[in-house]
Amino acid sequence: MGDLSTGSAERTLAQRVGRFAATAARDGVPEDVARSVVQRVVDVLGLCVAARSLPTSEAAISHAVDAGGAERATAVGVGRRLPAPAAAFVNGVLAHSLDYDDTHLPSVLHPSANVVPAALAAAEDAGASGEEVVRAVAVGLEVAVRLGMAGYDEKLGNSVFFEHGQHATSICGAMGAAVASSLVLGLDEEGVVHALGLAASRASGILEANRTGGTVKRLHCGWAAESGVSAAQLVRRGFTGPPSVLEGRFGFFESWLHGSRIDYDAVSADLGTSWAVPDIFFKPYPANHFTHAAVDAGIELRERGVRPADVVRLQLGVPGAALRTIGQPIEVKRAPDTGYQAQFSGPYALVAGLLGGGGLGVALGDYTDELATDPLRRTLMAKVDVVTDPDCDDIFPHQFPAKVVAELTGGRTEEVAILANRGGPQRPLSDEELAVKFRENASGELAAPVVAEIEARLRELRSLSSVNDLMSLFVPTPAPRA
Repeated sequence: MGDLSTGSAERTLAQRVGRFAATAARDGVPEDVARSVVQRVVDVLGLCVAARSLPTSEAAISHAVDAGGAERATAVGVGRRLPAPAAAFVNGVLAHSLDYDDTHLPSVLHPSANVVPAALAAAEDAGASGEEVVRAVAVGLEVAVRLGMAGYDEKLGNSVFFEHGQHATSICGAMGAAVASSLVLGLDEEGVVHALGLAASRASGILEANRTGGTVKRLHCGWAAESGVSAAQLVRRGFTGPPSVLEGRFGFFESWLHGSRIDYDAVSADLGTSWAVPDIFFKPYPANHFTHAAVDAGIELRERGVRPADVVRLQLGVPGAALRTIGQPIEVKRAPDTGYQAQFSGPYALVAGLLGGGGLGVALGDYTDELATDPLRRTLMAKVDVVTDPDCDDIFPHQFPAKVVAELTGGRTEEVAILANRGGPQRPLSDEELAVKFRENASGELAAPVVAEIEARLRELRSLSSVNDLMSLFVPTPAPRA
């Protein structure tokens, strides 16, 4: 594919995106991009299975099932099919609920939990092939990330979305989901533009729950995925959107970023020749990504021989922007009441790494309500101060680094610096590590033979004539009657 951003002065940003999307759907995507997409579909589906038993998942499923409608697509763990937007909603909620889904930096958004559920639901509805899904997901991810990067301020060193308390994940994710859904539903270049125009009116999300509690954030990717599928379906039925939806005076960027510096080139520069998808960070640990370097620092302290009884004081240095999420209010972060709150706690992450856990270092079983209130963990968390570190500020948000100073008994001191996140381009997870994550996530709800069959189907995703048989494996089998 050629550079679609040149020779197009007369085209709006949405029209350039539409042209890029239609070209990629027709001609395919680079091999490394396609391989990365397959890994992300595997990752998201494993997360959906793992999150199925959460009370919030039950609530989202009940909400979708009660609404009824045509049985067109699969919601993971639900015994009947749902309308495609409803299936996308459920799977989006599940995919993001464990804070275990991938992250793009420095835009600081989680693209796959929006785009993959939308593309799979729309694909079942349309009977699209595995290859069509891979191409659509690739384009949807790329669009979501580029829209997020348009709101990244290099001088500020952070996403303007994030600075405003806006959840770029669901705001930009709804747009990526709309593009992906449009492609698997067979819309052309113009249809993609209209879908962007519709989805922009539903893109939303605020982040206050990260600071002081509440489970609403788990809904964000579900709403984004649902909005993307609905936008594409409504375009197919004749609705239209403004071609200037992105850069217009009352468009997407102006509405969200309020006159801040907007990098329009981030949307269109080298579109079709340079892909961000392979560099999106996978999460090795089921917690807010700002906490991951703290987990790694705790693991390193443990590997150096530091034991809980040795700890006098722990200072966790993080970027100032991350401090607001994982270190404030400090009295809440030192004493989370639930496993979900623990996922956003820097002190908990450091302690979890120090004590050691499952999976790739710490796993879902290390973030339970019981462990969040465990007396030993509470005692250790009370010894953790979270501070802004200038070296971490210099690196953020290209990485989410951490530096730890451990004051130990006998006057000893240990210092650890984790400056690059595990799961990103500098410290990638191997295929086997990603397989470990998938199996651990899926095995809690699915029988081993089913997990193995899903893995086999996913390895062949690009050659599947449709994704319906794959998705049917995520429908629970009714228990035999006595």
